Amino acid sequence: QVQLVESGGGLVQAGGSLRLSCAASGSIFSINAMGWYRQAPGKQRELVAAITSGGSTNYADSVKGRFTISRDNAKNTVYLQMNSLKPEDTAVYYCNARIRVVAGNSDRYLEVWGQGTLVTVSS
Repeated sequence: QVQLVESGGGLVQAGGSLRLSCAASGSIFSINAMGWYRQAPGKQRELVAAITSGGSTNYADSVKGRFTISRDNAKNTVYLQMNSLKPEDTAVYYCNARIRVVAGNSDRYLEVWGQGTLVTVSS
């Protein structure tokens, strides 16, 4: 069993900052890419930022220069530092990871999602 648990969402005024965390736990052999997605009401889920196991990152154009993704491989945790928040950043933020699980003769990759954390930015 592998799971992702997010924390750090909440209500913040425009221009403020929040830091999201996502910790992976369970029978983890290794973790490849980790990322953050978001889904606003009535919209499709979209990629916000992603980071490889080697530390390469990519960002949605809408958050470049404001958000920073990082990870602590020793803690199986990924972070999203969000600065200069705007009302249009309001959404449920989901953590995602591609996790390698090895058990007995089984060696497979799982794509795992967190439960989501709500970020609300007031104007």
